[in-house]
Amino acid sequence: MITGELRRYLRDNNSIRVSRSLRDIAYKALQVRNTLSKKDSTEPSVEKIAKELGVNVEDVVFALDAIQDPVSLYEPVYHDGADAIYVMDQLQDKSCADENWLEGIALKEAIDKLSDREKNIITMRFYQGKTQMEVADEIGISQAQVSRLEKNALKSMRRSI
Repeated sequence: MITGELRRYLRDNNSIRVSRSLRDIAYKALQVRNTLSKKDSTEPSVEKIAKELGVNVEDVVFALDAIQDPVSLYEPVYHDGADAIYVMDQLQDKSCADENWLEGIALKEAIDKLSDREKNIITMRFYQGKTQMEVADEIGISQAQVSRLEKNALKSMRRSI
């Protein structure tokens, strides 16, 4: 069966290799966790496990994460009988959210309505991070004029948006 062969290939030829030292820390941490759980009848903190092992907390967390099996994006995380919610349903890319690109379009249209001089000032101030003094020196006007033009441009943009 082709899916069985593919599954075996992916299992045997996994390109993500966890170092032996990291695996050793992880397995020791699991043993310590089990021992402490039995002894105290509670789940030990990562800090307590790290102290028992004599390693950094970050090393324990990293090691335990490294030995976790990967989860499929199509793995159900909740099922109410009718519809399942999958891992994929819980992921989002906030940089590509509808609001962001709509705001980007509105902002671009608002900037397009400005005069060339105002566009230049807004670009230098907010996209290039220059101070009003630097803008003034570059375009040959006073800082007060840059401030006034910037204020008017921003007011105009707010009305457009």
